[in-house]
Amino acid sequence: MTSRPVIPREQARRDIDVALDHYVEEAGERVALGFVDEIEAAFAAISRNPGLGSPRFAYELELPGLRTRRLRRYPYLVFYVETDQVIDVWRVLHARRDIPAWLSDPDER
Repeated sequence: MTSRPVIPREQARRDIDVALDHYVEEAGERVALGFVDEIEAAFAAISRNPGLGSPRFAYELELPGLRTRRLRRYPYLVFYVETDQVIDVWRVLHARRDIPAWLSDPDER
């Protein structure tokens, strides 16, 4: 299987920046760098095998094609959609966040 580029949307980049700022302030640079490593590992795995992500939220939110991948050591989920050309990363959200709430604003997708 050929890997595809993983392209995070602007909102996904902002999500990552907010999480990084939190980890730097609350836990230090080492923990923040670990978060970056986890994001990079998740993006690499999604690139190689996008179909392995969970379709749970696709069913719950009625968004066909939406998948999630949980980070291993951090409580975050990567939300993405596989296309013919790329992996479109919509959001990177804390797992305890009210996931359906981010869908209330179509500009957030």
